Order: sequence, then C-alpha cells, then structure tokens
Amino acid sequence: MTFWVMVHRRRMLAAVPTHLAGSSVLCARVWPPHLGVTFFSAHWKTTEVPIFFLEVMELSSGIWKLLSGVKTNKSTPFNLNSMPYHCYQDVSNLQCYQSDFSKLEELTRVLANVDAINGKLVDTISNSTIFDEQINHDMCTFKSFVRAFIGSPPVQHKMKHVLVSTMGTQNEPFSPFSQAREREPIVIDNLAKVSNFLDVSTQQRKVVRFKVCPQATQHRILIGTLKEVLNNFKVDLDALDSQGLDKDTIMGQQIVLTCLKFLTEAAVSNEPESTSWMRLSPSKNVNTSGSRKWEDVLEMFNDLIEYFRAETRLKLHVAKAEVMKEGLLQIKDILIDNSIGYKEARHQERLVQKKLSKTLGHSSRCLFTLLLYYLFGRVSDIEVDMAGGVYQSGSDNKNWLCMGRILTSDSEKMIGRGVKQLDRALSLFKFVWETAEMKGHLDLQGHLWCVGEHNRVLRYRGNTYFLHGICL
Repeated sequence: MTFWVMVHRRRMLAAVPTHLAGSSVLCARVWPPHLGVTFFSAHWKTTEVPIFFLEVMELSSGIWKLLSGVKTNKSTPFNLNSMPYHCYQDVSNLQCYQSDFSKLEELTRVLANVDAINGKLVDTISNSTIFDEQINHDMCTFKSFVRAFIGSPPVQHKMKHVLVSTMGTQNEPFSPFSQAREREPIVIDNLAKVSNFLDVSTQQRKVVRFKVCPQATQHRILIGTLKEVLNNFKVDLDALDSQGLDKDTIMGQQIVLTCLKFLTEAAVSNEPESTSWMRLSPSKNVNTSGSRKWEDVLEMFNDLIEYFRAETRLKLHVAKAEVMKEGLLQIKDILIDNSIGYKEARHQERLVQKKLSKTLGHSSRCLFTLLLYYLFGRVSDIEVDMAGGVYQSGSDNKNWLCMGRILTSDSEKMIGRGVKQLDRALSLFKFVWETAEMKGHLDLQGHLWCVGEHNRVLRYRGNTYFLHGICL
C-alpha cells in the first residue's frame, strides 16, 4: 500500500498509529520540493493506509536519518536497513543532500580498494575475494546513493554539457541515464535479455541462435568453458583453506582436480600440434562399453553442487555449475574417450556440437556461458551498474549504446578495471546487434562515475568512455 505525507517548510505534523509501529517500509521515495512542500512516498507491508505526520526539525538531515534507519522517535515504524537508497532517485534538488555528502565520501574511503565484479567483492590489491557482509552492505549503499546523485539536475546538466562539447550533438542531444530505469543495475545471463534490451524481433532472434550455436558449441569451446568454471571454483575453494579445511572442502578440491584432469585429457585431440591423428582405430573386437562418457563429468558436477549448495561463499560457482548441467545432460551418453581412435573421437565431438546446437535455446544460460567463453575466454555473467539504453542522435538516426559503471576510487587501476568491464558488456551487445542484422550502425559509449572533481574522456579499443566526477 502506498501513502503520501506532505512536508511543509521543513515540518511534518501528527502521530503514528500504535498498531503500525512495528510495520516496516519496503520502499521509500522523496519527491522534489515545490514552493516549500515536499511529498514523501512509502510502501508498507500492512494493507491499511496510515495517516500520520512526523515533526522534522531539519529537513535535509532529518530525511537522511529517516532513510538511513535512524528513528526520530520510538514509535517511528521505519526499518530501512534493507531499503535501497536509489528508491529516492527522483530527487531534483541536490541541495537536500549537501549535509550528507560526507557520508558518501566516507564510504569512498572505506571502499577505496574494493571492486564489485562478477557478482562478488574483490580486493584490488591482492585480487582476492572478500567475504564480508558489512563491506557488501557498504558497497550496495554506496552505489545506490551514487545513482541518486547521478539523477539530479546538476549532474545531468553537467553530463549533457560534456556530451555536447565532445560529440558535437548540439542539434539533437540525447540524455543518457536521465530516467530512473536507466540507472538501475542489470545482470545479463542469457541471450534473451540482450535481445529484449535491443528490441530484437522474433525472426532476428532465430538468426542469432542459428549463427551463434555452431560457434559456441564446438567441442573445444565446451571443454574450455567447463575448465574455466572449475578453475574459478578452485580459486575460492583454495581461498577457504586459510579458514580451516573441512571434509567437504577437501572432497571438493579432489573433485575439481579430477575433473580438470579428465577434461584436459579429453582435449588432446583438439590441439593443432597433437599427433592424435596417428593413433590407430581400435580393433572391432574391442569392447568400448567401458569407455568414458560425458556422464562422468556430469556426475562430478552433481557432486560439487551437492557438497557446496549450502555454502554461501561459493554460491556463484554452484550456480554456474548448475547452468552447465543443462548442456551436460544433453550429451551424457556421448563418448569422451580418446582411446577409441582419432576418427571415432572426432565423430563423437561432432555429435556433441550437433546435440548442443539442437537443444540449447535462445534463452539458455548454458548457451550464453559458452558464448561468453567463445568471445572473451570468461564464463561470468555480464553485470552493469547502470543499464543505460540505446539512444538515437542526429538526422541519420545514429544509434548509441550507453552503459554505466560506478567506481569506488579514481585510481588509474580502478578506472582501467571499470573500462574493461564496460567494454566486455558493450562488446557483447554489439555482437548481438550485428549478428541479428539490426538496421543502422551501433556506436558504443561507456560512462564511469567516481566521487571527486574528475572529468576525462578516454578511448579504449576504438570506443569512447567518459569519466564523470561527483561533487557538490
């Protein structure tokens, strides 16, 4: 249920009903003041509409206290620790935040060497994974708060000025990230999401799948993808060693190593320098019923999933193993044993490609993971801090794909990481655009934000990246 409270000239009046004192807010938004009046909207778990007023002596600091979970009195029914800060992204008066900007600067100092990548927190100095709920909470708070600032008129005006001066789009300028939905984060884990984003038609989606499948389902791509998934699993398994090994961790390490060895041996025939073509075909009397199959790999993946399903620190790896099971289930009866001879092994490899191409659909996360490895040599899903969109500018209807990244520091290392992460996302979308044979050329443009007075234009792999500073 949504309700509105009117705040007039820094004051709100009346009392909270006692039966609502334990209610909690699911979402809250502050709307811009007009003529001294501000409207505050919130969603409640209760089905009743509470009519109440709160007295707030200082509007800017008072609203901040309300939004950060600091109760103004004992009966205030707000529990906003879980509330996303970007819920109040429609604020148009940046002046309301001046007294709270120090909070953003403090978070910047705390998170200076922390980056959020591939769904996890990483220490940029040691490149190790961070398992800390408080830091994770701080990162979510920081990025949501930054989104609120980016949506304010001063930042929007400044960004448009930079675009006009750089791109020369005075006649028909576009305003990326001006809408709230454009500043929302997005996780891309299948081709359907990319197609929806780019407005790819049903017929064009068939074209994309028809062109992608033969490339992404090659035997060597499948083996490379599975090995990358296992190697990523192994990195965080080894990171848990310092916290003490338990039975499941030891068993998990053994399974990963065994499966990696299994896949490495299976990949021998795919090496260009391999002399596997010299191997003789097996005798017709040889019983191949005991030959290894993809089902063996499937069983090892099932064991990994079972052992670590409840381990939150490995949930991303478990999820990715679950994704790859989709493909392994389709090919479990196909041989993966090179001892059967070169010609037969090649035949089995072609069966793998044919089976996966036939069964993995456009929305398949397994197909998407194979494509990521084919394009980038990585298997992690694409994550973008701000989704942005496709914009048109100029009389020739030129298309611009803009996406955003929020940085915790302005160090060259952090900027470089941010640019590369954006480049991966933008390149994927352009690949689908071109594969779908969409009309017009798609130019790529990345935007990065950090706290401070930084404004730079960077070039990377032929694309433009804007570094924007956030300050008051």
